[in-house]
Order: sequence, then C-alpha cells, then structure tokens
Amino acid sequence: MASFLSTIRRVYLTLYNWIVFAGWAQVLYFAVKTLKETGHENVYDAVEKPLQLAQTAAVLEIIRYSFFGLKEALGFAPSWHLWLRYSSFLVLYPTGITSEVGLIYLPLPHIKTSEMYSVRMPNTLNFSFDFFYATILVLAIYVPGTASFDLFLRSPHMYRYMLGQRKRALSKSKKE
Repeated sequence: MASFLSTIRRVYLTLYNWIVFAGWAQVLYFAVKTLKETGHENVYDAVEKPLQLAQTAAVLEIIRYSFFGLKEALGFAPSWHLWLRYSSFLVLYPTGITSEVGLIYLPLPHIKTSEMYSVRMPNTLNFSFDFFYATILVLAIYVPGTASFDLFLRSPHMYRYMLGQRKRALSKSKKE
C-alpha cells in the first residue's frame, strides 16, 4: 500500500510540476511574441488566459515546477538545475522589490491627470480623498518599509538562511 501511495504521489507531483512549468513557459512565449509583434499595449490580452491558469495552479503548489518535476520523475535533478534552484533568489529577490516599486511609480502621471479613484468635496459625506497622494504615501511607506526593511533588515537574515540552504543542497549534491 505504501508503495502504491508513493507511486500516486510521484505521478501527481510529476504531472503537476510539468503542467505548471508548461503554463508559465506559454505565458513567457506569448508575452515575448506579442512584445515583438505589436508592443507592450497588447501583452496582457495575449497572456491573460494562460496567466490565470498558471497563477491559479499555484493553489496546488507543493514544490517548484521543473526542478521538482525532474526530481520526482527521475529521482534526481541535474546539477545545473540544482544550482539554479538554489541560486536564483540572489537576483530574483531584489528584482521583485524593484519591479513592485516600479509598478507603483509608473502609473502616477496617469493617476494624477485622470484623478481616478479620487473624491472631491463637496459631497454628502463631506470627505475628500486624492488617490494620487495616497499612492505617493504608499510608495513613501513601501520603499523604506519594504525595500529598506527587506533589503537591510530582513534580507540579511533571509539571504543567510537561503545561502545556508544553498550550501547544504549544493554540498550534498557533490557528495552524491
């Protein structure tokens, strides 16, 4: 019975990881293709459906796509894949923070000119809200609160932890 359950688990994890990997590869393909052919304005329309499927599949995520797909299917992952799995955080973590800040910053001119989500007085609640200044406030709090906090306070701890994980995983693979 344990062998049967182990086989079921292995098949499930293998299929799940390869399907999600294929979904994200499809999102990347459509995004790059659309960027080259028609520009950035049409990228979301091109990737919307596969992106929703790939992102929704994260609900079932137990492990990391192609790395664990290979590991489950073959019982091991190639050394280059192991290295990539335990090294990519060095670039991805600061890239994620930078892109989040950029996504808050870039729409500011449009928010200011369109006055989207802003409420002006007089109104029945006698309340005023300016989404542009609220976004600037969020950005002002986010940058020192997240980027500085993460990069200078939490990141060293997280980086040390991930570097320890990386060292353990890579040294273990050299012994095998």
